[in-house]
Amino acid sequence: MKKPMAKKALAAATAAAMAMSAVACGASQEAAAPAADNTAADTTTETDTASTETEAEPEEEVSPYTVLTDADGNPYDLGGMEIIIRNWWSPEEPAEPANEYEEARQEWRDWAQETYNFTIKEQAISDWASAPQDFVDYCTTGGDDVNYVFTLRDDPAVTSAMANGLMYDLATLDCLDFSQDKFQNNKLHEQYSKGDSIYCMYAGLAEARTGVYFNKRVLTDAGIDPESIYDMQADGTWTWDKFDELMGQCQRDTDNDGVDDVYGLTVNEGNMTTAAIFSNGGSYVGKDSNGYFYNLESPETTEALEWTVDMFTKYDQHDPEGAEWDYYKEEFINGSVAFMVDDEYCGTPGNFLQDMQDEVGFVMFPKGPRMNDYINVWSNNPACIPACYDADRAWKIAFAWNLFTNDPVGYENYNGFLSTAREGIFDSRAVDETISMMSEPKYGTIAFHGLIPNLDLGPDFVWGIGPNSVVSEAQEAIRDTWKSYIDDANK
Repeated sequence: MKKPMAKKALAAATAAAMAMSAVACGASQEAAAPAADNTAADTTTETDTASTETEAEPEEEVSPYTVLTDADGNPYDLGGMEIIIRNWWSPEEPAEPANEYEEARQEWRDWAQETYNFTIKEQAISDWASAPQDFVDYCTTGGDDVNYVFTLRDDPAVTSAMANGLMYDLATLDCLDFSQDKFQNNKLHEQYSKGDSIYCMYAGLAEARTGVYFNKRVLTDAGIDPESIYDMQADGTWTWDKFDELMGQCQRDTDNDGVDDVYGLTVNEGNMTTAAIFSNGGSYVGKDSNGYFYNLESPETTEALEWTVDMFTKYDQHDPEGAEWDYYKEEFINGSVAFMVDDEYCGTPGNFLQDMQDEVGFVMFPKGPRMNDYINVWSNNPACIPACYDADRAWKIAFAWNLFTNDPVGYENYNGFLSTAREGIFDSRAVDETISMMSEPKYGTIAFHGLIPNLDLGPDFVWGIGPNSVVSEAQEAIRDTWKSYIDDANK
């Protein structure tokens, strides 16, 4: 692997930005020395001709990294601390870097670990289902001598852990600056905060989530230019009404037997319901300075629910009787449906759309009448530090995690999700326009319903929203229950 000192061009190009390579933890910063000037003289005398014919001294190499120092001017020393970022997906041995960004990131991480005397790695320990409870069990039993950063998921158990003092208050650690782009670009720390306290964090651009897939062949057969959907997304005219119009144009009886053969929509209904609500400025649960509040019956949310039921009624009543809940996947792959609402990861390597034969496109969910722009509901995995660690231990772990999650110099705000998308089924416009947009802060928002203990969105409410549903009845049936859950969460 290349050594970081060998990147002279990178060092020169990024000299003004060196301070971002590592965030100061309430510390002074010692700038790297400037490059030596080895420019040759324009003229030589007869006496030094022989020396000029000798091979020139190699240029002094300059580090692109900034060293963080303590109050005594020495680089911080973590004393050989070993840290594990535990999750449920990392392989036992990390893969070799696959591109220039990953090479630069590995060089940066190696340099940081050597400079500050620590080691850090990601390791799959929990599984997706058990991660929140594993964290609770670890903290309530006092932990052990392993230094963990726990990766969790959106789950009410996390709210309970926050309320019961199991999570370290990250706002008290001066090595974490939540005004940095790496935090502001996803705002997860706002999702997991209470008052001035912050309990979870995530670094970098947010992962793309729910959008609209479309079958280019089916649209073309219906007289629709598939590229026009990307054009509408770009010029701001991709709206609920246009989505409705195109689904109606695609859904048709091709053999005149009185039964539709091509359908407008197949869908993970829960994903579409949530996407529609947020695309109109609504939510299930809101949050303000007073805490969480019930928002299921706001005008924005109610309008979105009624529109969603209308779309399901007109275009999503064609699953065979007794079909499994995920029959929609097979239906879209088979090419008999124009549009499918689901998450971006469905089209990435190893997921079900890899079997798709027809070419597909992918755009953001259309905007509702109460919104001026598109919105994507982010759902990133929160990272936290156990509160059973003492202050010194927590600070050192946070310091190391902060360095580990920094982008290397020259790759600030790098979107690694785009590389994964390019390896999937997406066309270039989906990657460069849609998925790129989904990670931009102006097109993203955070949700709070997953943090309310006992609130189980699917069985409580969303799974009951389908063709011909009566929205007001569904809201009334859950109103008092959810309000009590929210009151308890605020306590």
